[in-house]
Amino acid sequence: MVWMSHSKSLPFVFGVDLDGVCGDYTGALKPIAAELLGVDPSTLTDTPSYDYPEWFPSAQSQGQGEHESIYFQIHRFAVTQRELFKTMLPISGSVSVLRRLSNRGVTIRIVTKRLIVPNFHQTAVQQTVSWLDHYGFPYSDLCFLGEKHSLGCDLYIDDSPANVHTLRAAGMPTIVYRTSQNCNVTVGPIATNWSEVEELVLREHERKMRSSTI
Repeated sequence: MVWMSHSKSLPFVFGVDLDGVCGDYTGALKPIAAELLGVDPSTLTDTPSYDYPEWFPSAQSQGQGEHESIYFQIHRFAVTQRELFKTMLPISGSVSVLRRLSNRGVTIRIVTKRLIVPNFHQTAVQQTVSWLDHYGFPYSDLCFLGEKHSLGCDLYIDDSPANVHTLRAAGMPTIVYRTSQNCNVTVGPIATNWSEVEELVLREHERKMRSSTI
């Protein structure tokens, strides 16, 4: 009797962040923040630093705790009263590139830390699913968690400096999606648009495919 061994390569899993990477979180939040702050939207910069200190200068001078409180209140209002996660626009190229990657055999795993508003998790999840499906994002898994490295994806993409640091410290290859909020991150790979994301993902995907056949 002859035993035949059939090896099947493991899927290549791409862990994709949403806010600031697939969705224009800052653009969607800006008019809502202006509404609550009672200012003209044009007075709020389109290129804020991480956690938006330029939008809340008085809170910044009063201390980080106060700043976080104001930002959290505006974020909560934006999600629960203005359906932020359902109404923001996709970042140019995100949908089409992810579709092409999916067609090339890349498994798309959405990984987001959106459950930060207590007692409104159902709202956040429903808005997220509705948004993803409305714009036709391809994805095999949808994960809501902060410890992104625990998922063990082959490659991640994120815009948060803290998330990038944590993922890379855990040995997880991570693309930085360049925004005004992560200019202090200078170590690549870094993508400034989704065409560059596509090139980086395909390069890593092909590298893994080659190594798996050796």
